[in-house]
Amino acid sequence: MTVTTPPEGNTAVTRHGSVRIGPVSSEDAVGPGSVRRTVGPLGDPETVGWWEALWRPFWVLPAVVVALSVLAGVLLPLVDEHLLGDVDYLFGGNADSARSLLGTIASAMISVTGLVFSITMVVMQLASSQFTPRLLSGFLGSRVVQVTLGVFISSFVFALMVLRDVRAGGSPFVPQLSVTAAFGLVLASVALFLAFIHHITDSIRVDQVIDRIAAHTVRSLERGSAAEWDDTSAVPPSWAQQPGPTLTVTTGERHGVVQRVHYTGLVECAERAGVVVELLTRAGEVRHRGQPLAIVHGAHAGDDVAEAVRDAVGLGRERTLQQDPEFGLRQLVDIAERALSPGVNDPTTAVQVLDELHRVLRVAALRPDRSAYLVDGRGTVRVLDRPPTFAGMLDLALDEVAHYGADGLQVPARIDALLQDLELMARPEHAATVVAKRADLRARHGGRHAGTDG
Repeated sequence: MTVTTPPEGNTAVTRHGSVRIGPVSSEDAVGPGSVRRTVGPLGDPETVGWWEALWRPFWVLPAVVVALSVLAGVLLPLVDEHLLGDVDYLFGGNADSARSLLGTIASAMISVTGLVFSITMVVMQLASSQFTPRLLSGFLGSRVVQVTLGVFISSFVFALMVLRDVRAGGSPFVPQLSVTAAFGLVLASVALFLAFIHHITDSIRVDQVIDRIAAHTVRSLERGSAAEWDDTSAVPPSWAQQPGPTLTVTTGERHGVVQRVHYTGLVECAERAGVVVELLTRAGEVRHRGQPLAIVHGAHAGDDVAEAVRDAVGLGRERTLQQDPEFGLRQLVDIAERALSPGVNDPTTAVQVLDELHRVLRVAALRPDRSAYLVDGRGTVRVLDRPPTFAGMLDLALDEVAHYGADGLQVPARIDALLQDLELMARPEHAATVVAKRADLRARHGGRHAGTDG
């Protein structure tokens, strides 16, 4: 492993060729003594507590609401029978009218529940095919949807539970409070139905969809303090591999999308083992069984560090925005491509997407690229990362939209304005990237993109 050193006294080469950076001001909040990235936030996934993780699945909240309705269906008739007498302002009908009302509520609510959610799934499927298939998971994660489903089913279940306690004949019993509560659930269902219709119609509006995706992407890009983004607080090291023992860590029997990389754990295990971990993947990429995840420089087969590296990389079924801001750009570009397809032919929507891409790229253009080097508390490089770059995000945001919109009038003009603005406000190194992108688009599309003035 070779090292290109900055001025004398600022670095020291340690075991296995890792690089030590220094000195860093003690006033820096991310200075010595902390695991950090040399430029940019560390990027660990947000910690999810057991309570939050418990409520994440779509079915949990509706199931809890239904369980509460079952419990209420058992307890309220007992309250009616043993604690309450004849109360004037509660339900005042006889057993037959109570049975008729409860039966009507039960049959109506289960029918409405099936109809509303069947139609909703059709609407969401149409919206996902027009915009992007990844909208459906966000819709199902909405608390409005979950509560509405829970209350609709609860109204049906509660009515059935109370219906079994209504008695006629010699010792008639009409649970006034319970029947009134069933009617109250119907009123709550009507209110939630109106809120649900508003929510679903708002969720499939293109301006709301792209604004929501862009906002989440911007929040992902803006994470980190000013000290973490200060690219003058540390001397950037250079690193190259030298002959020596290496260990390739694979996925083993797992496969899926890389959803998270726990950088702190990687740095700490590399520090304990005295090695350097070179990641071969990053959040958002797909890894199959047996595919490499990382190379551990200085480790041998059978070392415990291999399992620690494997555990630090989390695989799942779908991409997430938490450590993968490019996923937000991917969704926006998918919407623009569908809008520009011959079957849709909606260039105005593509321009709206470019407006949001412009919003995201302005944030990225004002910050330096994240460093690939992560260091331990002593300033020794322990992990080599593959963070997203401004150049990569610019390519992802514009190349496909420029290709499919090359024959139109609105898209080339909007891309021209976007690049002109980025060139003026971006950091110098990013401005050079923008100039190169304008030249590239001009060469590929014959001057229809990025103007002709260079």
